[in-house]
Amino acid sequence: MKYVLLELCAVLIFLTTAVAQSGPSNSYVSASAGEDAAVPVAPASNPAFTFSGNNDFAATDFSSAPWRDGSLFLDPSSSSSAPPQVVQNVFQQYNWQAYVGYTYVRFFQTPDVSLNTNGFNFGIVYYMKSWVGADGEFVATFGSQYGDTAKFLLGMGGLRFRWSAPRGLELWAHGLVGGSHYLPQTANGGQGALAYELGGGVDINAHHQRWAYRIAIDAVGTQYFNTYQFSPKASAGIVFKF
Repeated sequence: MKYVLLELCAVLIFLTTAVAQSGPSNSYVSASAGEDAAVPVAPASNPAFTFSGNNDFAATDFSSAPWRDGSLFLDPSSSSSAPPQVVQNVFQQYNWQAYVGYTYVRFFQTPDVSLNTNGFNFGIVYYMKSWVGADGEFVATFGSQYGDTAKFLLGMGGLRFRWSAPRGLELWAHGLVGGSHYLPQTANGGQGALAYELGGGVDINAHHQRWAYRIAIDAVGTQYFNTYQFSPKASAGIVFKF
């Protein structure tokens, strides 16, 4: 019986020794997993971290850390976006313009005889490009000569050129060619003749960008009564853009 007890004691001592040798490492791992579960594990290839003996991560060199140059953070200003557009003019440029206004023409019949006429003119322009367009104009002015009503009519077409200026101004120049008609009939020549016009003006944009005020000065050339006429023309009116 004494030998049996000795053998049982020897087995218990052996088992106790085996448990004591394996227990600390397992408990250490369990405790570490429980305490440091929230600590991220750095990759072994990252030189910025080292593993110390107390299971803490110690930063040794942050010079090569990826957040040094901000590469880990998204900068909204660095996103690829279109460059901001520059507004060059406050008023939009439309392709079509229609004009109606008052017109004065001092018609020089001969170098010594002239006639003051007043009336209106109507014009329309289509801009094929932002700076050049096709221009058409009709003019009807009236006066009195020798007790009769005098009429001076013009119908012409040509080209118009425009330039945008500061403060909502639009400068333009045009050259037109067409026909003219003059009444009353005289013994010195017919009622119709070739006509041409050279001149320009300025459009002053209103608060509503589709409307503008126009002032124009032109020279009208005709050939009546076996002589040439160069008659000044002035006009003021309203432009509608569409």
